[in-house]
Amino acid sequence: MSTVTIGLLGIAIFLILLLMGMPISVGMLVTGVVGYGVLTSFPAAVKLITIDMFQSLASYNMSVIAMFTWMGYIAFHAGIGSKLYDFVYKFIGKWPGGLALASEGACALFGAVCGSGAATTATIGAIAFPEMKKRGYDPMLYTASVASGGGLGLLIPPSVTAIVYGVATQQSIGKLFIAGITAGILLMLLYMLVIFLQVRKNPDLAPRGEDFTWKERLQSLGGGLWETLLIFAFSIGGLSIGWFTPTEGGAIGAFLMLVLAFATRKLSWKSFIASMYDTCKTSGMVLFAIACATLFGRFIAVAQIPAAIMRVVEENNLAPIVVLIIVIIVYLIGGCFIDSLPLIMITVPIFYPVIVECGYDPIWFGVICTVVCCIGMITPPVGINAYIANKIAPDVPLQVVFKGCMPFLLAMLVGLIIMIIFPQMITFLPNLMK
Repeated sequence: MSTVTIGLLGIAIFLILLLMGMPISVGMLVTGVVGYGVLTSFPAAVKLITIDMFQSLASYNMSVIAMFTWMGYIAFHAGIGSKLYDFVYKFIGKWPGGLALASEGACALFGAVCGSGAATTATIGAIAFPEMKKRGYDPMLYTASVASGGGLGLLIPPSVTAIVYGVATQQSIGKLFIAGITAGILLMLLYMLVIFLQVRKNPDLAPRGEDFTWKERLQSLGGGLWETLLIFAFSIGGLSIGWFTPTEGGAIGAFLMLVLAFATRKLSWKSFIASMYDTCKTSGMVLFAIACATLFGRFIAVAQIPAAIMRVVEENNLAPIVVLIIVIIVYLIGGCFIDSLPLIMITVPIFYPVIVECGYDPIWFGVICTVVCCIGMITPPVGINAYIANKIAPDVPLQVVFKGCMPFLLAMLVGLIIMIIFPQMITFLPNLMK
């Protein structure tokens, strides 16, 4: 039996383990170790566990996950989201569907201090849903707008998905962060366009919001909001111009956010402990998954799966764009059943070498992967953001939330096509970094 056949058999067994209910991290661990042992030797596989897993978990660079995760949870428990929402609403709320438009802007801003799409959806949804319901917004519109906008937390830095991709591919996390800004802004504008067109076509979906004075708009910057935006600008901006590393940027951001939250008395001792607990739980889960994915990646490399894929590409004379489309389709299908982080960890060892061999920029591909993961967050049956929106607004049926997400799904696909046609819009900012 050839190494490629054993590799494909291992992937099939891994998928069977997932269908049987085994946790994805454990499935990657079992498949990676056993497969590596079959292809080399089991003493080598045992050594792989003891050395590679330890090195993965003990790496200083991994602390960037804990730092940016803590920064996000401090913002979450300090109630920063309500200030962000109020700020955006006072600037664009006068437009038709103003509250829904403000939800998209608030998701983008909260994503700048929280790298989780699910946490962004939960935070902004808890703030926006009662207001939109009270103003007579259509349930399909207001739940779908926040469920879709929550995905911006994955794109706009600090992004946990970008960190995981950077660790898996040894690419600059700082460049991945900066590349996500343009993509996040593009998707936010496309979401707003979807809301505007829907309300323009059917004004009954959402009323026009209030028109605020410039004095009221500037006052909305108070209460710690401008300090929050300044922390983001200092943390991510300092990272982009080379003042400090991603880990240092995360540590500085978390420290300043903590000082601000305590200084403005928005973070109680109980909330502080909760932020620490949530950070440890999330970071531990992600770090263990990365360690397991490292072993799975070793197995894929030894099985020569990427090399076999490249041979198929060369033998069939496939154009790079065809290869890219096939990879994206795999991601789109996988995103319907697997959460974003596991999907990145499973597929990157297989597809990343192929994509780079085809001549595509690895930073650009990281953003494309993240966008496709955002699509998976609102597509059935495992669209996590839709489930969160349904949990916050239980009176809106889940199928209604998914149906409302379809126009936003179309906007994501349009955004994806734009990024493929004009890759320079993604790579321009990272190329300016020192």
